[in-house]
Amino acid sequence: MQTLASLSLAPGPNAVPQALAWLESIAEAERWPARLAFQLSLCLDEALSNVVMYGFGPQDDGLGQPQISLELLRGKQSIVIDIVDNGVPFDPTQRASAELAATLDDARIGGHGIRLMRHYLQSIEYRRDEGKNHLRLTAANAVDGA
Repeated sequence: MQTLASLSLAPGPNAVPQALAWLESIAEAERWPARLAFQLSLCLDEALSNVVMYGFGPQDDGLGQPQISLELLRGKQSIVIDIVDNGVPFDPTQRASAELAATLDDARIGGHGIRLMRHYLQSIEYRRDEGKNHLRLTAANAVDGA
């Protein structure tokens, strides 16, 4: 795998927009098809939003200074986003997708991010190592010659 780029973020209201702008600039520079850029942007938005909103508690929670790092990798047949954070342990691969509502009246907001990620990605992998969450999002690489 070839590393395309990396980014360090502080959790907060600007983390997700900053990460999405970073990914968009790489997608443009690499001339990714619009579908690939959309898939990865949507999945990064879902995963990172959850990290920012739920991954970090009060500063005295024993987890240390909140940190998030992203790494973008390219293989012959895949594009990978690695998200590493030192927040509370959370394995999204063990979460069931929310049930789809039978009617619009029964529909509820939220809980469908994992379903979207499973739909658009080839794989989602998680591990907890040395006090950090490691989430790997892998999408099919449709870029010719990559």
